[in-house]
Amino acid sequence: MFSNFKRAVSLTLLASVAGGVSAAPAPVSDVNSTTPNSVNASSAQPRETDVQRLERLLNNRSRVQVQMQQQLDSMSAEIQQLRGMVERNQYDMKQMLERQKELFIELDRVRSGLKANEQPAAVNPETLQNADDTGSSDSGTYTVNIDEEAAYKSAVDLILKKKDYVGAIAAFKKFQEDFPESNFAPNAHYWLGQLYFAQKQDIEAAKSFASVIAYEDSNKRADSLVKLGDIARRNNKPDVAKKYYQQVVDEYPSSASAEKAKQHL
Repeated sequence: MFSNFKRAVSLTLLASVAGGVSAAPAPVSDVNSTTPNSVNASSAQPRETDVQRLERLLNNRSRVQVQMQQQLDSMSAEIQQLRGMVERNQYDMKQMLERQKELFIELDRVRSGLKANEQPAAVNPETLQNADDTGSSDSGTYTVNIDEEAAYKSAVDLILKKKDYVGAIAAFKKFQEDFPESNFAPNAHYWLGQLYFAQKQDIEAAKSFASVIAYEDSNKRADSLVKLGDIARRNNKPDVAKKYYQQVVDEYPSSASAEKAKQHL
């Protein structure tokens, strides 16, 4: 019986020791609690460096993009300005060509009408003299006491709008008397030359075109040289005509007048 009691006490002691051992979580708790902290401590520093590097790259990229956008905006503004200038020049050129075309068409009509004996009735010298004295002819009327530009425009309108060529001659001659120093003087001489040339009054036409040549800056000078060549050719003076044509080619090589002159060389 004593031996059984002793055995029971021994089993109880063993059970308590085993229970204490199994209940002690220290080794497992220490390992699990320290390992994650050490891993986090070792990996936190690289992540922060990568973020900073990424932010720096993004900032640099943003600055570059802003600079490029500014340059693009500046170039776009310059292109728009140049485009506006080109469009304006094209418009001015178109207007000038249209005006020149109208003038040539009208002058061709003048020549055609005169060749078909459709000259105005008052083409004799007496009528022209009367027009000079009175300031108007039977069919061509204009106001004497008007300003310079209006007087010139009035004379041109007699050609382009009213088809009154005799009145236009009188108007341009009166304009030259009233405004001898006018900026329109070379154009007035040119118009007179064209009108005289159409009527085959070659002497008067040559005088008018020669007067235009004296104005070196006139845009009618090249065509006036061509007309002097045409007058010389029409009067059987080929050498003189060639001299005028060659002068046009030499002085105005890229002009439409030079192309006309080359056709006769």
